[in-house]
Amino acid sequence: MTVRVPAALAVLLMLALCADVALAQTTVPAPAGVSASAFSTDLMQLYREARLEDPQILASYARAQAGQEHQREAMGSLLPQLSINAGSNRIHQENDLVQQSYDSENYSLVLRQYLYNKAAWENYQKFKSLARQSESEALEAQAEATVELALRYFTALAAEDELELIRAERRTTQKSLDRVNALYEKQLALITDQLDLKARVDGLAAQELDARNRVSVSREALAEIVGRPVKERLSRIRDDVQLGVSAQSLETWVREGVAQNPALKANQSGVEAAGAALRSGEGGHYPTLSLTLSAQQTNEGYNNALTPRTDSYVAGIGVQVPLYSGGATSARVRGLYQDQIVAEQQLESVQRRVVKEITSAYLTADSSAEKISANRHALASAQLSRVAAEKAFSYGMVNAVDVLTSVRNEFRARRELLKAQYDFVTNVFTLNRWAGRAPADSVESVNTWLSPGSTKQHSTTP
Repeated sequence: MTVRVPAALAVLLMLALCADVALAQTTVPAPAGVSASAFSTDLMQLYREARLEDPQILASYARAQAGQEHQREAMGSLLPQLSINAGSNRIHQENDLVQQSYDSENYSLVLRQYLYNKAAWENYQKFKSLARQSESEALEAQAEATVELALRYFTALAAEDELELIRAERRTTQKSLDRVNALYEKQLALITDQLDLKARVDGLAAQELDARNRVSVSREALAEIVGRPVKERLSRIRDDVQLGVSAQSLETWVREGVAQNPALKANQSGVEAAGAALRSGEGGHYPTLSLTLSAQQTNEGYNNALTPRTDSYVAGIGVQVPLYSGGATSARVRGLYQDQIVAEQQLESVQRRVVKEITSAYLTADSSAEKISANRHALASAQLSRVAAEKAFSYGMVNAVDVLTSVRNEFRARRELLKAQYDFVTNVFTLNRWAGRAPADSVESVNTWLSPGSTKQHSTTP
């Protein structure tokens, strides 16, 4: 049933309601994130662990080291080649005049050095570029892994936020349901109000089960990167920081990214390696010039005849001129030329992507920063609206559905604020990654926005 009040009493109730709302405006705390108590793990600590445990980072470091060794291998073909040979033979000879058996020995030391070999030189230049490419790819892998770590970190926080918000909304709705139950027993509330609130409480109980599962899944995603279960509480974004993109213009960010992005540098090195490979292939048409120095000692002569020990010292220069290889060299050069075109087009594609990613991350982060401020005001208004609705309900001026709507609006505002904060931070990581900023610097700068060890327990009651 609906309770009707006289007009004079209604005026008095409205005045009391306005006074309560005015009081709430002066006592509403600053919007805060939902948290439990103290936290012992922050983003920087997990970043340090990931650098030692993340398989992708470790594999990228190994590839970079392998690139250095391949460069040294290619360099080795340009340096002197020294070999020593030793042999001992048992020889038996027979002819019309003599039949004999004897042992022969021979020792030789040979030194070979290319004086001119275009193919070998350009091959070394190719592997030198490939080594630089693998180093840049290692930096890119580390930057990408850092962004992935940040995404999973804030996904875990978002999952925990959602769980706490559902629990808080359920407690608040349960209080309203208890109040309606008490009024219903006195025949001062409608059965529809009671059923609406009961349905909402039951729905939130089901959502809580799903939210708990998402918390476990998000924690497991963090454990995959750091190589251990992450059971500690995670530091959250503080409420006393002003989130905003740096004062640099978008054009400055783009120039910085084009100059420093490791993925772009890796592809530039790839183009250089393709050019060197092409020149190495063309070197198959060029002559080679080499120097040979050798020293030999043997007691074996012509036709395996036994002779007195002889020492021989030889110095020679050899020239090898390729004339025809069945067209294989020319075909190889044409294929390497196409490989160079592929590398150049990949470079152009990555450069365009760098510009696009920086622009997108910059604009999105800037928009998220403005959205955070707007969401803070929206949350404050939603809090006041809920307080007013609860007071009005206690005076019989609104029904339970209105209270339920105001509670939903408040928690929707909380979710949107938290989402805007996490969107901003992840876009900052993305912006720093494509701009070529050091991952450690990005983590350190964002880590200062997180609570040092604890946050305030957020209250959903006025």
